[in-house]
Amino acid sequence: MEMKKRVTLELRNRNPSEVVELVVDNCRSADGEVEGLTDEFSALEILSMVNIGLSSLAKLPSLPKLRKLEVSDNSISSGLDTLAQKCPNLTYLNLSGNQIKELSSIEGLQNLKNLKSLDLYSCDITAADDYRENVFELLPQLVYLDGFDQEDNEVPDSENDEDDEAGPPGDDDDDDEDEEDDEDEDGSEGDEVGLSYLMKEGIQDEEDDGDYVEEEEDDEEEEDGEEDGAAAQGEKRKRDADDEGDDDDDE
Repeated sequence: MEMKKRVTLELRNRNPSEVVELVVDNCRSADGEVEGLTDEFSALEILSMVNIGLSSLAKLPSLPKLRKLEVSDNSISSGLDTLAQKCPNLTYLNLSGNQIKELSSIEGLQNLKNLKSLDLYSCDITAADDYRENVFELLPQLVYLDGFDQEDNEVPDSENDEDDEAGPPGDDDDDDEDEEDDEDEDGSEGDEVGLSYLMKEGIQDEEDDGDYVEEEEDDEEEEDGEEDGAAAQGEKRKRDADDEGDDDDDE
């Protein structure tokens, strides 16, 4: 797909002034120049044009807010001095896999005062003696070259991806601990509620058993009372019968 068509496609019916990030990797530039991009992309901060056949950046429009430019795997060999004028706020530039052979080819980057990270992987210049020392000397504003600083410390993820807003180390662990604490508290409360419920049920059962025992005792007392009453009535009848017998004898 031609670069112009790809740019139009990536707009997705948006106004160019609303686009902050634009990726047109693996399309094709007809004449090795930037096509389809205009000064209307005034809000653009991230631009990726990987493997599109670029040989020059001379036709790159003015992009005052551009911070990150990816143009790896192209055929760029010179003309980088235009970047300082058109992208003055550029902080990250990836030129890996281009035709950068000599230190003089990147002299134009000296005027990019905000440039902190530069990648030149797979460029012929990396095979030169004292390559890293010479680049850092030529571009003193650089912090990272090919992913490492002058002391060979690797670029942190937060620096490598400027859009990454990760919190301080340990935040995730603290969140996990807080969640575990919440779960423990919930579990404890659940145990307490369950225990209280069981105790309440036990007490209720005991009360019900007590009521049942009392009812049995009352029934037994009533039965004993009835038996005692029956026995008393029997003795009374016996005494009455005996008394009648005595009266008959007397007659």
